[in-house]
Amino acid sequence: MHKNIRHSILSVGFRVGLCLLAASGIAKAQQLSHDTPTLLDMYCSGVVTDQPVDHKLYIISGEDSGYKSTFYPGDSIYINSGAEQGVRVGDQFDVVRPISDEMAVTPWFKYQNKLSHAMGTRYADIGRLRVVHVEGKTSTAVVSISCDLFQRGDIVYPYMVRPVPQFHNINLNPFAPPSGKKTAMVVSSKDYMVLSGTGKIIYVNLGSQQGVRIGDYFRVFRYQGSYSDTNYQVKKSAYKLYGYGSTPVPYLWNNLPRQILGEGIVLRLGPNASTVLLTNAREEIYDGDYVEVE
Repeated sequence: MHKNIRHSILSVGFRVGLCLLAASGIAKAQQLSHDTPTLLDMYCSGVVTDQPVDHKLYIISGEDSGYKSTFYPGDSIYINSGAEQGVRVGDQFDVVRPISDEMAVTPWFKYQNKLSHAMGTRYADIGRLRVVHVEGKTSTAVVSISCDLFQRGDIVYPYMVRPVPQFHNINLNPFAPPSGKKTAMVVSSKDYMVLSGTGKIIYVNLGSQQGVRIGDYFRVFRYQGSYSDTNYQVKKSAYKLYGYGSTPVPYLWNNLPRQILGEGIVLRLGPNASTVLLTNAREEIYDGDYVEVE
């Protein structure tokens, strides 16, 4: 048991350390300067869905497969579909892979595992392939967009244009009152880090079945003094911390102002999950922080 506890502590410490390194370049009040998400924002953002994904098409292998375990731009990649299945030279295919958090030991906040399960399976975008040669049952393709290294068994499906939303030109209000619309949580981030900032991808447990649409904005906020936000916070620190002052009465989340952290735009949707690009972060945003539809 002590070994498991030490392993959990080391895993959390390692993850937080990586997050702090990643966040070192996050400036407060930083905002994306272009008008729309970039090509990589749209096609490398990933999606969470509880709907089955067709696995019939996949990457078989690639050139120099005798010693290569992964494939990347410049390599020829082979897929299990050819002229007999209607594939033609010039066809394009998106490539995805179901993934899970291999470092997960203890959830970062109380309901993280339950919410993740309800949202569905995470599919990482690996990239896009363009067919350059077709045979009867197989095709050879090259990489046109790369988000990650390609592997044998990665799922392939015909490329479809994704609608690109436009950023709104509204200053973030750090004292914005509750919108009165649906609320949810930041359940996880694209790279399974526990904190994110401007330009990063997060996954939220509201999706198309709850009326969310591509281009909607989420406001991110945090309650102070709640005991169930994260498993690694100092209890009662909102009003009392030994050696650093205290107040005559306790102040909990429902009698303290909420803290507005930032906002983000919805890029992709699953039935119960949204892929959100953080467009403005006043400070680091953690898994377990709250969101509301603006």
